[in-house]
Amino acid sequence: MNRRRFIRQAAVVAASTTLVAHHIPSFAGTVKKPGVQLWSLPKVLEKDFKKGIASLAAMGYKEVEMYGPYPFSTPEAKRKFQSIIPSIGFSGSGFFEHSAKEVKAILSDNGMKVPSIHTDLDTLRSSAGGMAAAASVLGFTYVCLPAIPAEERTTLDDYKRLAEDFNKIGEQVKKYGMKFGYHNHGYGFKEVDGHVPLYTLLDNTDPNLVFLEMDVYWTVAGGADPITLLDKYPDRYHLMHVKDMKEKKTFSGDGGDPAQWIELFPYMTTAGSGVIDLKAIIAKAKRSGVKHFFVEQDGVADPEAALKASADYLKSI
Repeated sequence: MNRRRFIRQAAVVAASTTLVAHHIPSFAGTVKKPGVQLWSLPKVLEKDFKKGIASLAAMGYKEVEMYGPYPFSTPEAKRKFQSIIPSIGFSGSGFFEHSAKEVKAILSDNGMKVPSIHTDLDTLRSSAGGMAAAASVLGFTYVCLPAIPAEERTTLDDYKRLAEDFNKIGEQVKKYGMKFGYHNHGYGFKEVDGHVPLYTLLDNTDPNLVFLEMDVYWTVAGGADPITLLDKYPDRYHLMHVKDMKEKKTFSGDGGDPAQWIELFPYMTTAGSGVIDLKAIIAKAKRSGVKHFFVEQDGVADPEAALKASADYLKSI
């Protein structure tokens, strides 16, 4: 082969390789940027936040969702968290004794972002400015309510009143460039006086102000179908908690109190190893507008092993 012909063929091969590489996605799975809710490994992070985040990054996680309280949380929110420390067995939360700038640097060093945080209803109602200041440093967009306090959801009228509150919160945080999300727990799926409380709440909230985070596990435990909800409320669900269930279980009651939640903790398992059709749910969620997927596994004995297995599953689908 003469030199001119060799150079010409080499150029063709190089061009072909570049073209093929251009069409290969950087992440082969359906979920391009797998995330994790930090509630899944609080003790690990409390012991060494920097090392814990590095471990998550090594597993393949690209996003995290934080939980409160934070420095900007209301005194009442901090008091409530202090009261449950003896039962949960850890005290770390929020920025884990770091500043927002330090947290941002640690995440950036590991190629990770924080698109969403969980915070309490008191803080959502009164501390939009504090949340916005933290968002300007950390870069999160979504401020989500993980659960409605039991005393505020005893009747259908409560859910109607909450819908008004949610609209006000959504309107307030929007002024600061943020979005309000509601993360469902296990309550609100059982009919009350012929109405499903969750539907009452969602049907009376402005879809431009109140977005949703589906917890797959608690949705199934409440007796509802995740795909049906995604169909019923298209473009409302922007975030999802990915959890699996060892065997199909529903609440012993209406799912309204912590004792019923704790009963079902033992049935949580790593994503892809249980009976929930996560592959179908995630595919539907992508088509329905879900933008961020966070693995969560409450109270797992070996969080690092479990979260690695869940990350591997998300990479595989």
